[in-house]
Amino acid sequence: MNNTQTETPETTSSPPSSEHSLPARNARHPGIALILQGGGARAAYQVGVLKALSEILGHPKENPFPIITGTSAGAINAALLATHADNFAEGVASLVDVWTKFLPHHVYRTDLPGVLRNSSKWLSAFLFGAFKKSDKKNNKISLFDNSPLARLISKHIPLKRIPEHIASGALRAVSVTASGYTSGQNAAFFQAHQDVQGWRRSQRVGIRVSQLRVEHLMASAAIPFAFPAIKINREYFGDGSIRQMAPVSPALHLGAERVFIIGTAKLTKTMDDRAEEGTYPSLAAIAGHAMASIFLDSLAVDVELLQRMNATLKYVDRDRMQASGGNLHHVDVCIACPNEPLEEIAHQHVSDLPATIRFLMRSIGAMRKGGATLASYMLFDYRYCNALIDMGYNDLMARREEMQIFFSADACPLPTLIPVSTFDPGRTVQFGVKA
Repeated sequence: MNNTQTETPETTSSPPSSEHSLPARNARHPGIALILQGGGARAAYQVGVLKALSEILGHPKENPFPIITGTSAGAINAALLATHADNFAEGVASLVDVWTKFLPHHVYRTDLPGVLRNSSKWLSAFLFGAFKKSDKKNNKISLFDNSPLARLISKHIPLKRIPEHIASGALRAVSVTASGYTSGQNAAFFQAHQDVQGWRRSQRVGIRVSQLRVEHLMASAAIPFAFPAIKINREYFGDGSIRQMAPVSPALHLGAERVFIIGTAKLTKTMDDRAEEGTYPSLAAIAGHAMASIFLDSLAVDVELLQRMNATLKYVDRDRMQASGGNLHHVDVCIACPNEPLEEIAHQHVSDLPATIRFLMRSIGAMRKGGATLASYMLFDYRYCNALIDMGYNDLMARREEMQIFFSADACPLPTLIPVSTFDPGRTVQFGVKA
């Protein structure tokens, strides 16, 4: 996707005053933010984009993103980068090293005893749950046991390094988002410089923590039904993509002035004529459709909202707005998303899954082409991940000149050229403002 300059009502504070400002390590500091979307194994695409960006910027040691936010698998990538804020190129290399060697058993149990144990609990709860008394101590029911992921995070992401990077000025803020199953709130847990305040909006909150923990990352990546919810303080939390209506919002609340978003699906899709479907959709096809609404659709909606706000605010008298207490400001946005659907690639690699997982996937129709959407989230296999990394790398390298302009401290904002899908499949609307 192309650059866009936009304005948004989500910003809750102006850039910090000089008495609280961080060391000026970056000409754009502290306003550049990286936003990493969720999507399970699809987040390998983000690694390819970051690999290309590191190369385009000359493998910099200095962190180009003082603000880093992430959701679901994107939260894990974000946390790893935050722990390497003192050496961006090294952080990207660590991401590449992990994702290019991924196997499903690094994320969830694939051994027969582990699969049978979890599957039997799932089936038992479905058939006999109405007759069982509630067991508050051990009532975790999910399709997969993702305890290996917790061990992987503990091994590769030294979260205790984040405070020192904030203190040095290499990092202004990092946040990971999870969704509360009781409150229904989409919560952004963040560590940040002392001048950053929490926020509260309709069904969205920003919660400062003294230290991000493995539990925050596990909660953010707890894919509904697939992985168990995680208890943080008094509430159980699940995947941060659930009810995340404004994925750009946390970065703006943390002080972003420029935003680089890496998605995990095409932002806009061509709408083909409806074809007659001969077979009833499989459980995997329905689950994949639900997953897409959870993980992917909100970004397109939020970007469209930003575009509309940008187009509207062209006509607002800025002096009058500021006099009335308004705090809206320009936010330059650059988006990197796959140019092709990832379901086709997932279908090519679904046979690479372990036999136990293939059996589970086959039972719900995920091995068929129509169920590949679901498989695309769970395919933590290095062959599939490498294919997405290559795609992300090639997509961004094709935009090398654009990236050099966007990340230049002296660059002028580029015009908005992001197409917005409408209900009319034959019509595409563009909202744009040239600098």
